[in-house]
Amino acid sequence: MVELLKALVYGAGGMAVVGLAALVALQERLVYVPVLPGLPRAYSITPSRLRLVYEDVWLRAADGVRLHSWFLRHSPTGRGPTILFFQENAGNIAHRLECVRLMMQRLQCNVFMLSYRGYGESEGYPSQSGITKDAQAALDHLVQRKDIDTSRIVIFGRSLGGAVGAVLAKNNPDKVSALVLENTFTSILDMAGIMLPFLRCFIGGSSSKGPKLLNCVVRSPWSTLDVVAEVKQPILFLSGLQDELVPPSHMKMLYDKAIENNRNCRFVDFPSGMHMDTWISGGDRYWRTIQLFLDQYAPEVQSCDASCTSEIANDEPGS
Repeated sequence: MVELLKALVYGAGGMAVVGLAALVALQERLVYVPVLPGLPRAYSITPSRLRLVYEDVWLRAADGVRLHSWFLRHSPTGRGPTILFFQENAGNIAHRLECVRLMMQRLQCNVFMLSYRGYGESEGYPSQSGITKDAQAALDHLVQRKDIDTSRIVIFGRSLGGAVGAVLAKNNPDKVSALVLENTFTSILDMAGIMLPFLRCFIGGSSSKGPKLLNCVVRSPWSTLDVVAEVKQPILFLSGLQDELVPPSHMKMLYDKAIENNRNCRFVDFPSGMHMDTWISGGDRYWRTIQLFLDQYAPEVQSCDASCTSEIANDEPGS
């Protein structure tokens, strides 16, 4: 019996060591996936393939990294809100064009799509500090444009993009009108415990209990739960309840944390929404929810009928 217990202890220790080694050595490859398996890094299509009017925009991040992006114009006048779109962790902005096409059609908005460093045609290698600089460069570019209404810049982030967008909104309360988060995690620390269950006792975000001895080795923690507590702008939370990657409870935790200090928060869930298809499975209700949010918090005229609030409320769970 003693020998068996020793074997179990050594086995558990060995698994922990292997997990730690993988976490330290491969974490960027686990968090950031610029190239999907079997596909080239290059864009598979450009917006012109979908008959979208666009321009290539090249930016420099604060550390000198050269970044590529697309600015998609809804109309020649540039009227309407401008969505600063932050994608998920895998693939590139070309893979989001169909979603963006429908977004422009349904919301009557311009869209700015940033390629994070190391993604698409952008230079460099992805990291939390680097992508934070990339996002800031994109926002700084938008606020300097003369062909859009810079008072109506709204951040949209899905999954990892939500973590990126939350940091940018927190850091720029006077430049960003509102924030939309879709299927975003509380932190990469919490996700590591989900993806690598044998490390759960050693790693976790601020919502987890106990000593998290391995948190210090994570280079991209993306602690969204802590960040949303400091966001001053209105926030719309869109949660797909069938999310197979990020537990839907993460979105509810983000909302609960944000609303403690920010009453301009809305939470809307979609019963059939999965991680990547909530914008499809949510149908008209999905786009109507975002439109009502924009009407209230990024209006063309700085006023909104009280019905905006009540209509969004009617789309919340339990309504």
